[in-house]
Order: sequence, then structure tokens, then C-alpha cells
Amino acid sequence: MLSESGFQFKLIKRLQHMFPDCFIIRTGASDNQGVPDILILWGDRWAMLECKKSASSRIRPNQQYFVDMFNGMSFAAFIWPEIEEEVLYALQQSFDFNR
Repeated sequence: MLSESGFQFKLIKRLQHMFPDCFIIRTGASDNQGVPDILILWGDRWAMLECKKSASSRIRPNQQYFVDMFNGMSFAAFIWPEIEEEVLYALQQSFDFNR
């Protein structure tokens, strides 16, 4: 099983392949505890993903709040290896919807 950072690294490579010319920012520890781990900027689209090592990983304070808030603005979701395909499909649909 990959560590969370290993999963993030693999996921970022996949996102760069899926969305050529995208710009990805790993938010890391920030002043806003709970902000999702990855910000994807692609053309006039953006999304945020909160990476988890597995489905049983603990959700930290404020993470659900921020994922819900950012999902209402554009697209945001929790992602872990077992649901990677369905989340990336939903992200792709979200990015393609307004094109």
C-alpha cells in the first residue's frame, strides 16, 4: 500500500497526463487547516482534491467543510486509491461540462 504522499505523487502525474498544460499546486500545511491537498488549475477550470491513503483514513477537522464548500464553487472531492477511477471520471466530466 502506498503512503499518502506516494499516492499524491502518483495522482499528480496522472492528472498532468489527463489534463495537458494543467498547473497543480500541493497546498500542504497552510493557515487554513483542512484545505484540500491538491489544487488543479486547467484553462478556466479549477478543482481541489483531498487525498487519503485509504477509505479508513481519518478525516481531519474542517476537511469535510472545505471539500463541500469548494465543490459548491467548482469541483472538490476526497480521493483514495479504491475510488480513484470514479473521482477522476467525475473530475473529467466537471472540466468538460462547460467546454
